[in-house]
Amino acid sequence: MNELEYIRSLTMQRQPSPPGVMLGLGDDCAVIRKDSQRVQLLSMDTLVETVHFERRFHPPALLGRKVVSVNVSDIAAMGGTPLYVLLSSGLPPGFDASWMLAFNEGVLAACKDYGCALIGGDTVASPGGFSFTITIVGEMDAQAVLYRSGAQAGDTVFVSGQLGQAAGGLALLSAELADTRPIFAELTAKHLNPEARVQLGSRLAASGMVHAMMDSSDGLATDLAHICTASGLGAQIFSRRIPLAESLRHAARCCQADPLDWALRGGEDFELIFTAPARYEASLQKLAHDCSVQIHAIGVMDKGQGVRLVDGERGSQQETPLSFQGYDHFRNR
Repeated sequence: MNELEYIRSLTMQRQPSPPGVMLGLGDDCAVIRKDSQRVQLLSMDTLVETVHFERRFHPPALLGRKVVSVNVSDIAAMGGTPLYVLLSSGLPPGFDASWMLAFNEGVLAACKDYGCALIGGDTVASPGGFSFTITIVGEMDAQAVLYRSGAQAGDTVFVSGQLGQAAGGLALLSAELADTRPIFAELTAKHLNPEARVQLGSRLAASGMVHAMMDSSDGLATDLAHICTASGLGAQIFSRRIPLAESLRHAARCCQADPLDWALRGGEDFELIFTAPARYEASLQKLAHDCSVQIHAIGVMDKGQGVRLVDGERGSQQETPLSFQGYDHFRNR
C-alpha cells in the first residue's frame, strides 16, 4: 500500500459530517464554520528525523522555523490567515538540551513572523530520533476559501516562485556540495528554511479571480494531480514554461541529476499552485508583484486524464503521463 492508497482508504469510509464541518478529508485543511461569515481552517503535519530532516546539516533554529512554516503553508494554500499552533515533540534518550532550546527559539520566532501564537501541545519520549507534529488553526472569510476542487476546464495553471529548489538544496547538502559555490545558498535555504506564501495566498483568495489552489509539498506532478482528481479534470503542463533557477541547473550538473525532475517530483517547495481563467493573467501578475513574488503560467486544465507533461514544438509535441509521481512516504523509502 502506498501513501495515496492509504489516504484513499480513509476517504472512502462513509461517515456523517458533524454540524459545522464544511470540508473534512481531501484538501490542505479541514474547513469548519465559525459563524455566518467566517470559517476556521485546521491542518496537521509531522516532521520525522531521517525522513524529513537530517540533524547533521539542519541547524535546530531553522528546523524550528521549518516545522511552523510547512504547516502555515497549508493555511496559505486555502487563502487563510494562521492564528494558533499546537506543538507535539518526541525527544530521544539523552537529547541535547542546547539543541532543543535553539529549536524552540526557531519555533517561537516563526510564530511571531507569521502572526500566530503557540498555545499548547505535548512532549513525549521517542525511542529513537526526534519527531515534531504541529496542529495549526487559521481563519478566513467563508466565501473566499480556495479548494482543490474548484478548477475549471480552460483555466491556466500557475505556480509561484521557482520549483525544484528545495530538492536541489537537499541533494547538495546530502552530497556535501552545498558550500562549493555561493550560488547554491538560495537552494539550501529553500530546503532548510522555506517560506509559506501567506500574503500571496490571502490576496489570491480575496481577488475572486482564482478557482482552485494548493501548496507544492510533494512535487508538481503529485500536487497538480490532486487538483485534477478533486476537480474531475486533467492538465497539460509545458516543460519549457516550468520555472527553473539557474542555480538549480548548476546544482543538477554537480549532482548528475535532472533539474526538471527535481521540479516535478522533488517536493518541499511550499510554493502555491493555482488555476484561473487566462484573461486574468495580467491582473494576477500585478497582484503577485505587489506581494514581491513571481508567478508563472505553466499549463492548462482540460477534460483529459491526469497530469501530462508536454515537450517539443507545436506539431511535434509529445505527452508524458505524470500523475502522482512526486514524493510518496512509502514508495520513496
